[in-house]
Amino acid sequence: MSSSASEIVADTTHGRHHLKIDGYSITKATLPTGEFLKSQPFSVGGRRWAIQYYPNGDPSSHKGHISLHLVLDDAVAGEVRAQVQFRFKAEKKHALSFLQSWGRKPAPLKLGRVEAGEDGVWECPNFVKRKTLEESDHLKDDSFTIRCDIIVVNEFRADGGPPPAPAPRSVPVPPSDLGQQLGDLLAAYKGADVVFEVGGQTFAAHRWLLAARSPVLSAELFGSMREGGAAGAVRVADMEAQVFKALLRFMYTDSWPLETAEEEEFAMAQHLLVAADKYRMERLKLICEDKLCKNIAAGTAASILALAEVHHCHELKGACFHFLSSPKNLTAAMAGDDFENLRSSFPSIVKELIAKCSIDAPAQ
Repeated sequence: MSSSASEIVADTTHGRHHLKIDGYSITKATLPTGEFLKSQPFSVGGRRWAIQYYPNGDPSSHKGHISLHLVLDDAVAGEVRAQVQFRFKAEKKHALSFLQSWGRKPAPLKLGRVEAGEDGVWECPNFVKRKTLEESDHLKDDSFTIRCDIIVVNEFRADGGPPPAPAPRSVPVPPSDLGQQLGDLLAAYKGADVVFEVGGQTFAAHRWLLAARSPVLSAELFGSMREGGAAGAVRVADMEAQVFKALLRFMYTDSWPLETAEEEEFAMAQHLLVAADKYRMERLKLICEDKLCKNIAAGTAASILALAEVHHCHELKGACFHFLSSPKNLTAAMAGDDFENLRSSFPSIVKELIAKCSIDAPAQ
């Protein structure tokens, strides 16, 4: 008599994210039902996630609750099976927790797709009643912390058959040096077929590469916006030569083009942000925003805020507002000429800033 056995194995990845709500009463007072605040993105199981916090519930039928959504925050298509659990960070084994599955039907496993922009959401509309939270020990100093546990199912497999074949030997593969090679191509001018004239200097480049990197340049060099013949220089009148040189270097290498002193890097980040916005180069624009965020100070906040407003940099604008929400920082910034320029050029921004500071100020 023959006998055999096998098993079904779930290959999973476990992850956990803690989200602290600091200033609960302000979020409750300022956000209506159906509006949320979003956490910083985090990774579990090779996918990027974020938590949406609704202080006054979502949908309106749960306006007496705090609602939580876990959402996929990337654009990778494909099925995602996950088990999601929300609870308070400080709770003990038998404290209150809530499990909400995809499609509002309770089940330990959920199926979500990132396709139409409506999937990839794990909803918990009734995480906790606001009154229950406010009377509990979880709310301390107007803050509380949510713990989100995620188990992502990578695959299901059957084990117990013949022994697997030996794993193939691996060959070490060096990292890509495409950026270096393209940078060398730019430096050597080999095969260049377009010339730019900027600030009295000329720069040779390759039409095909620039068109691939920037939809604006694609239209200028190949589309209906194309100016002149193939032999004519393309003039760029609103940019300094060193900024255009750095922009070209980024197009070819996809890396920050300079290793300079901190003050020079700050100035270059401002110029390159303008250039990135002009040529619709979103990655470079975000890199510039990140560098400018790290340089927000009393002497720079007003000029950075004006730049963020002109070029629609919402995260950078929020960082400036966060810095200036401190009365000490705001007073120091208002003493500079840049703040007067901000007040005269963007009075609505100054009004918005003062209003936010008034809301954030503690009651006397």
